[in-house]
Amino acid sequence: MTTPISPAELISQWPVGAAAAAWNLPNGQIETFGQTDVRFRLASVTKPIFAHAILIATEEGTLNLQQQLGPDGSTVAHLLAHASGLGPEAKDPVTTPGTRRIYSNAGFELLGEALAQSSGISAAQYLKEAVCEPLGMTATALDGSPAYGAHSSVEDLVRFCQEWLSPTLLAPQTVLAARTPFLGDLDGVLPGFGRQEPNPWGLGFEIRGRKHPHWTGTSANPATFGHFGAAGTFVWIDPNRERFAVALTDTAFGPWAAEVWPPFNDLLLQQPIG
Repeated sequence: MTTPISPAELISQWPVGAAAAAWNLPNGQIETFGQTDVRFRLASVTKPIFAHAILIATEEGTLNLQQQLGPDGSTVAHLLAHASGLGPEAKDPVTTPGTRRIYSNAGFELLGEALAQSSGISAAQYLKEAVCEPLGMTATALDGSPAYGAHSSVEDLVRFCQEWLSPTLLAPQTVLAARTPFLGDLDGVLPGFGRQEPNPWGLGFEIRGRKHPHWTGTSANPATFGHFGAAGTFVWIDPNRERFAVALTDTAFGPWAAEVWPPFNDLLLQQPIG
């Protein structure tokens, strides 16, 4: 009888130089792989962490989800959900806000500028004070663009995932809004996985929905929310099953990731209750 492969064994076969990961089991126990205290470049996994800071700013009154920001008709919420009409990198609109899901680094950079202007401190400092310090995320820092410029460790991102399963920094209604599709019927391209109809996003998080193909695998709950990054990184949280997974690597996202991430995530969700 063949012994089933473990998640750790599966990661060890990934075509990367270095990797670290963590995931929780149905009984709450956390399993890990690699050096979980080592800092990796997050790339776009920066976005949900920075979005957390933006959401805190809206509760504090520094920003408002409905305030105008970006193209005419766009709001803070539109920018968080990639529905502002901005292109991927340009701060000039390519379509009308609220009509198409266009993944936009430029939108998050506008959010960073607005946060700094409204708070009187840099976006990086606000993130540190509002999110990282309260959660004990001592290895996490924003070193560049709020769209892709953070570094962090698996240990810190486990704390981040646990916070989203049992929130302490945000009100329940804000948490629900963040992980609920915003203009959920919008179509758009999911980078690396093609056009999705629809392509739901929440406020800073991608929502799994019924997308296919998808990096979370075939058995992920539609309510799963998270993000992946061009640095070969991902984080996802399933609020219904109370499960999460984090993986950080030193190898740029490419066909390898689209091939190995889905079966890895499916394997995690098949693990029995210990």
